[in-house]
Amino acid sequence: MASRAHPVDGDVSSATDGGDLPIKSSPHRHKVGVPPKQNMFHDFMYTFKETFFHDDPLRHFKDQPKSKQFMLGLQSVFPVFDWGRSYNLKKFRGDLIAGLTIASLCIPQDIGYAKLANLDPKYGLYSSFVPPLVYACMGSSRDIAIGPVAVVSLLLGTLLRAEVDPVTNPDEYLRLAFTATFFAGVTEAALGFFRLGFLIDFLSHAAVVGFMGGAAITIALQQLKGFLGIKKFTKKTDIIHVLDSVFNAAHHGWNWQTILIGASFLTFLLTSKLIGKKNKKLFWVPAVAPLISVIISTFFVYITRADKQGVQIVKHLDKGINPSSFDQIYFSGDNLAKGIRIGVVAGMVALTEAVAIGRTFAAMKDYQIDGNKEMVALGVMNVVGSMSSCYVATGSFSRSAVNFMAGCQTAVSNIIMSIVVLLTLLFLTPLFKYTPNAILAAIIINAVIPLVDIQAAILIFKVDKLDFIACMGAFFGVIFVSVEIGLLIAVSISFAKILLQVTRPRTAVLGNIPRTSVYRNIQQYPEATMVPGVLTIRVDSAIYFSNSNYVRERIQRWLLEEEEKVKAASLPRIQFLIIEMSPVTDIDTSGIHALEDLYKSLQKRDIQLVLANPGPLVIGKLHLSHFADMLGHDHIFLTVADAVETCCPKLSDEV
Repeated sequence: MASRAHPVDGDVSSATDGGDLPIKSSPHRHKVGVPPKQNMFHDFMYTFKETFFHDDPLRHFKDQPKSKQFMLGLQSVFPVFDWGRSYNLKKFRGDLIAGLTIASLCIPQDIGYAKLANLDPKYGLYSSFVPPLVYACMGSSRDIAIGPVAVVSLLLGTLLRAEVDPVTNPDEYLRLAFTATFFAGVTEAALGFFRLGFLIDFLSHAAVVGFMGGAAITIALQQLKGFLGIKKFTKKTDIIHVLDSVFNAAHHGWNWQTILIGASFLTFLLTSKLIGKKNKKLFWVPAVAPLISVIISTFFVYITRADKQGVQIVKHLDKGINPSSFDQIYFSGDNLAKGIRIGVVAGMVALTEAVAIGRTFAAMKDYQIDGNKEMVALGVMNVVGSMSSCYVATGSFSRSAVNFMAGCQTAVSNIIMSIVVLLTLLFLTPLFKYTPNAILAAIIINAVIPLVDIQAAILIFKVDKLDFIACMGAFFGVIFVSVEIGLLIAVSISFAKILLQVTRPRTAVLGNIPRTSVYRNIQQYPEATMVPGVLTIRVDSAIYFSNSNYVRERIQRWLLEEEEKVKAASLPRIQFLIIEMSPVTDIDTSGIHALEDLYKSLQKRDIQLVLANPGPLVIGKLHLSHFADMLGHDHIFLTVADAVETCCPKLSDEV
């Protein structure tokens, strides 16, 4: 029978039984082995271990004396006791340069990001002092730079402003911000402690790309207020309201001196970034450019008194280190529920960004980070931060990239950065009084431009159209509605994709590769031929209650389509339906009932159901349910080749 192409997907080898045994084409075929019956408790413990402790975190403690176990436990919670033992002057030189470099970048960014969260600029600096110190002791990444970030600042500011007006109720707004930060930390630490880090993987890469891109454009649009010197500006974040507010202020609300300052220094920042990209040795140029911009623009405004000409400035910035804020966190009342809700959302987004950054740079330096430990470190960091006047901090991609290129060796670079921020808080904050808001807007716009990853979106479109829909859904949701709606769309589409893949698994018709005993997808291998009277179908998924009916109906449709083609070509009718089950990793009672229904339906049409290469879990359940007895043990084969070899002689007698 000639090979025929069908709309099928994927391909998994059916030449072996999953790699354990080679194909046997001799008449004395191997039988499918039934694994010994498993103890239910042991089976549960194995599943539990693979779900929550797949990395076997306690393996280092085995066969160790008590003193060694105590030290390993201490190192597990505080990695600083591990890498600190081998710390030396050479590593310190690298960390010192990196720490000073990222400090020059973070100080102007922190002031701008705090404004993005509708907070006083000093809280941005506070958040780059305490949290990095905590992370340096507990985090396992050598490269991640900790502090406020644009996306989380915008998200937090948007969610908080929906509950409390920061202008009319600044004290309540600040308390709610600390409460949200506390519960963001609790959420992150709980996910790590209970080893639930896999939950953040439900937000797909495509959805994150779309969300980050949309958030970057929204953040840039929000900076038009400071960039153009607009006094009355919309509180909404969607592009329609923002542009409407911008154009309505065009006649009387724009300030040309502000625009000149913003445009000049944005050009300078973009040029410095281009220089850094072209010559990696000049990485420090774009890193120090924001601080240089702040210094020059502040001096220019001070000597010209441009603030009297309508140029908006930062004004007073309090000196001193972080005051305690423990008594300002809501632990009861209506604002508690609001703080928990906002904190969980902000914490999850912050966690997603930090873990992605940590994994990226760890892969570049070829070392491993423990995702669950990272979550605990980030969580404790934000809990402590919420009690010391900080808002949500996480890993910053721009600062981490600079940290990496500056040659950081350990988390000491974060400590150096914190010390510089401390000195700034103690002695230098009065110097920021005349810093124009336009320069902060230019710094933020320059920082968020890389978040719009057009190349990644193009690649997503080429590889997976459904992923591209998730990407664009999140992107347009953020831009045209709000940040939280965009995030909701991203999560919803990611879950919808999972449900679609679970409920509609791939299936494929297999054919024989000429002169071999190998059976492959006939769409992928057009030269593969189908055996007369035999239809071989592969199911590329576990068969559960969520997809069992679909799998049965899809197999029956394959059979119906094949029978129509056979009849039209006057070829032998289908007498055997072989299901290749090597990709079927598991099956539940609904799946077994679906096979039973399929078997009974085929019996009425005088077609024999045959199974090939069921895995240990599947064959064990088929025996326990007595389906194997119903089907007949002689109709369960080790490979498709064995099944066809047994079926073909019967056909040859009839044809």
